[in-house]
Amino acid sequence: MKKSKNLIFAAALMSLFTFTSAQAQDKVASFGFKGGLNFSNLYTDNVDDNNVLTGFNAGLYAKFPITNSIAIQPEISYTTKGAELVYNNAFAQGTAKFNVNYIEVPILLVMNVTENFNIHVGPYAAYMVSGRTTNDSNFGSSQRELDTNDFNKFDAGLAGGLGIDLDALNFGVRYNYGLTKLGKDNAFFSSDAKNSVLSAYIGLRLN
Repeated sequence: MKKSKNLIFAAALMSLFTFTSAQAQDKVASFGFKGGLNFSNLYTDNVDDNNVLTGFNAGLYAKFPITNSIAIQPEISYTTKGAELVYNNAFAQGTAKFNVNYIEVPILLVMNVTENFNIHVGPYAAYMVSGRTTNDSNFGSSQRELDTNDFNKFDAGLAGGLGIDLDALNFGVRYNYGLTKLGKDNAFFSSDAKNSVLSAYIGLRLN
């Protein structure tokens, strides 16, 4: 009887050791590059224009597992935002673009639904580094650099998306919903408009 109990105890210890080793192996931080396309727009409380501006995002990420199914993923990236307006009236026709560029830092909670599929959500903060407007019409083209002091340089909001993680590559889509007004009162861009960005990205894990 005593021998049987010892065998059960030994088996339990072995199972616990195996489980702990698997947990420790899974909880290895990963780092990598990521980049992709942005489809951005500006929205207000009453209006959401259907025209979108195509841009890009590129940066670094780190992923710190908490459990086998939950991780924290901070990122830092250079990302473009803004809007596009296509006009066609009795006087002119063309396309006007409003481009603003940010350094952005999201802090995401990543929840693994399956081994390779995850949902991620969290806040982001961003700092405007540059911007410009362009106008291409039947009368010609023009471009103007923006003074970032005319805008609220800090942008903040909520981010959420879906991801697929493979051995070295990861893919995903994400939506950033801005909560900070872009314009200042009595400035060049006086508006309650906020940033709205849909992103598609590819990531490369380095370890």
